[in-house]
Amino acid sequence: MDRLRAFEVFVTVVNRGSFARAADALDTSPANVTRYVNELETHLGTRLLNRTSRKLSLTEGGDTLYSRCRTILEDVAETEGLLSRTSIEPRGRLRINAPVSFGVLHLAPLWPEFMQRYPDVELEIALIDRVVDIVEEGFDLAIRISRAGTTEHAARKLATSRNVLCASPDYLNQWGYPEIPQDLLRHQCIGYTYAATGDDWQLTDSNGRDHPVQVNCRMHTNNGDTARAAALAGRGIIWQPTFLIGDDLRTGKLVRVLPEYRLPDIDVLALYPSRRHVSAKVRAAIDFLVDAFSGLPPWDNV
Repeated sequence: MDRLRAFEVFVTVVNRGSFARAADALDTSPANVTRYVNELETHLGTRLLNRTSRKLSLTEGGDTLYSRCRTILEDVAETEGLLSRTSIEPRGRLRINAPVSFGVLHLAPLWPEFMQRYPDVELEIALIDRVVDIVEEGFDLAIRISRAGTTEHAARKLATSRNVLCASPDYLNQWGYPEIPQDLLRHQCIGYTYAATGDDWQLTDSNGRDHPVQVNCRMHTNNGDTARAAALAGRGIIWQPTFLIGDDLRTGKLVRVLPEYRLPDIDVLALYPSRRHVSAKVRAAIDFLVDAFSGLPPWDNV
């Protein structure tokens, strides 16, 4: 048995979550993947994976081996890279996760230039609003919109976006303009499902005093574009980042509410599993995005 190959197969099975997906990633057959895992379990004399018809899970021994195998494979790749042009030339498949709205509005226009600059990199872009586990789900890089940053993974900041309370002129003409945060309790509000504070909207005045308001939301959504559409139709007040509603504020389709109060800013981060052994393709993508978002982001020019 080729133990290094068996380690690679085992790690890929865990990362991909199935034998079939691991076979696709390794360009081999599911039967071959199964054979390597079975031989590895026989060689070690212990079960590594619990298998059901729907999912795989690691045993205690499998979890220990997975951590060690990842380190071994990273060290092997780094050693090979010292003698290979792949250590300095970005190449191979690059899996990137990003939130839907940000990915469509601000990342999609950038990828053609990246593809032209790095023709040996194969991009796979997955737009998902939920917070993904980039290691477990096999992503090389994730773009995350976050108030608190991250301690779980390595990260580089790409930009900052302001959060803004706003509504359509038609809505405000009908329901009136809030003058203090507590006035929001009288209004129709539209909540964002993934907001860190839920329906507890955190406003801060010019003196730094906090004014939390537990609003009553007529509608919740896990997608910012859906919240924006409802606000444009005059259905309520939203709290959304300027990277999504900046153009609406510039054109007057949406109007700021309680502009003398601030909401927490959010960072746009590029997350990757570890600062150790960063591949050339990941480093190239991060540097490309840092350069693309340098200076004042266009969405905050309001």
